[in-house]
Amino acid sequence: MQVRVCKTRLANLRDDYEAAKGFVERNSLGLNNTDSNGSRNNNNNNGGKERLLSNTETLRSQSDTLANARSIMAETESVALEITEELGRHRETISSAHGRVRQVTGMTNRARRIVQSMGRREVQQKLILYGVGGTILIVFLMLVYGMFK
Repeated sequence: MQVRVCKTRLANLRDDYEAAKGFVERNSLGLNNTDSNGSRNNNNNNGGKERLLSNTETLRSQSDTLANARSIMAETESVALEITEELGRHRETISSAHGRVRQVTGMTNRARRIVQSMGRREVQQKLILYGVGGTILIVFLMLVYGMFK
């Protein structure tokens, strides 16, 4: 946001500088110092010196303003570079954290599959145990029946 403002301000200052430069050039050539008949005014010497001094001061002021704008722009650029570097470091941190999250997710999925497998084995073993117990009970009942018969 601040970079955009500085760029706009710099563009406006450049336009002002070019306008003042053109005005000074026209005045130094005497293009702005003619009357309606197209003849030159006689008061050109004294007025010309004053205009030249005024224009020189205006140009100096605008040059100072441009130099100030350039320094602000350089400072803004350095701040932008620092921010870019910091964002790069943050991106690396986020990428590293993302990799760790994927690793933990993988381990969690593996643990879930192991627990599910253990649950299935438990159910299978209970069924086998009930089957063996039932078979033993049937054999025992057949033996008891065979003895009393």
